[in-house]
Amino acid sequence: MLARLQRWIVCLVLGSCAAGVAVALAHGREGLAAAWAAITLGVHPAFLAIEFVMLPWLNRHQPPPRAGLFTVFCAWLAEVRTATRIFGWEQPWRSAAEPDHLPAAGRSRQRGVVLVHGFFCNRGMWNGWMRALRADGTPFVAVNLEPVFGSIDAYADTIAAAVAAITQATGRPPLLVGHSMGGIAIRAWLRLRGDAASPVHHVITIASPHHGTWLARFAFVSNARQMRLRSDWLVRLAAGESAALRAHFTCFYSNADNIVAPHDSATLPGACNRLIEGPAHVCLAFAAEVFNEVRRQLRD
Repeated sequence: MLARLQRWIVCLVLGSCAAGVAVALAHGREGLAAAWAAITLGVHPAFLAIEFVMLPWLNRHQPPPRAGLFTVFCAWLAEVRTATRIFGWEQPWRSAAEPDHLPAAGRSRQRGVVLVHGFFCNRGMWNGWMRALRADGTPFVAVNLEPVFGSIDAYADTIAAAVAAITQATGRPPLLVGHSMGGIAIRAWLRLRGDAASPVHHVITIASPHHGTWLARFAFVSNARQMRLRSDWLVRLAAGESAALRAHFTCFYSNADNIVAPHDSATLPGACNRLIEGPAHVCLAFAAEVFNEVRRQLRD
């Protein structure tokens, strides 16, 4: 469903750009054609720029290290490139390009991975990860969380099915990796199980707004509203977690995250919280330190 929606958005943007340029050129207005193309294609970078401009204010009460202007500018450039690729190509057009890697039951004793994407994303975000995991011979399942704008609690069955599939194929509890909302969806599933982290080996969250994010105050769909700063839903989620459960978590966060702000919202008390300085929200999922930790956990 989301892939179709994102394809329509991409086609609408490119069609609007092409139509405006064609009309302007037909009237001999080359300058207007260039301006229209720049405006149409510049909406996404401009929107991201607004988020990054707000970062120093949103993180003004955060402890050092805070991101400086040069770091923020570099993070914006990298996020424009990476987010354009993810939202303009990988997710709309290639969400099924990399199939899950599930050996026949009992044929592999290597620990597997369950990949859980974030808000307004699908499994296509993990295409680079899936190629690398397949090259390593690591079994994996990448889920699609639907309904796209439903409650985070509604994703529990999808995660449970993926964990069951990977456990059956390997005979070992899997490593779970969640980006952004995906990390919270994993926590919600564990809470609904009503037990500790017995069905999983470890959980790695990447830029997950565990305590919410300031930007979610503008949200109107169910799962985004649940991610408002210190929302009642997040408070109840945290209240149902034990110290033993939190010990199974590694939480990566960044001081230049343009979505999760303040940035320490991506940490969890009792978890192994690891700061990576510089990457923005989507880029953090592709930081070498994160994938190296995944490989280390798989060897453990």
